[in-house]
Amino acid sequence: MLSLAGFGASLYLTVDHFSGIIPICSSTGIVNCALVTTSPQSEVFGVLPVSLLGLLFFTAMVVANLPFLWQVAGDWGKRLVFARLAMVVVGIGFVVYLIYSELFSIKAICLWCTGVHVATFLLFVLVVATWPAMTAPAPEGG
Repeated sequence: MLSLAGFGASLYLTVDHFSGIIPICSSTGIVNCALVTTSPQSEVFGVLPVSLLGLLFFTAMVVANLPFLWQVAGDWGKRLVFARLAMVVVGIGFVVYLIYSELFSIKAICLWCTGVHVATFLLFVLVVATWPAMTAPAPEGG
């Protein structure tokens, strides 16, 4: 569910970015989605919207978090577990950068972005918390 919530918010922000519509959110004071989503920090290298990176991240997380994939045995299953961990570590690192940018560079907060940040943080906590169980050797049948 967290992956889908993050996907939805990222999709909304990506559509808003490409359509030029400002997200439905306050546009005055510290909560100012317009200021955040049109800032230089809203794009990577001035070209790639951060919201699109979020959309790609959550698309991958939706797939990686499908319960039936957790049961995949062998090397593929192990790679998926490591990929999930790597994705959330990169995701949380990017979130830390974005929160820093909002607070200290832009000096405004976007509520839609905050929803994405919260979803990413909770996914990070859940993936890290389940890491031992996901990497434990399968019990031998008997």
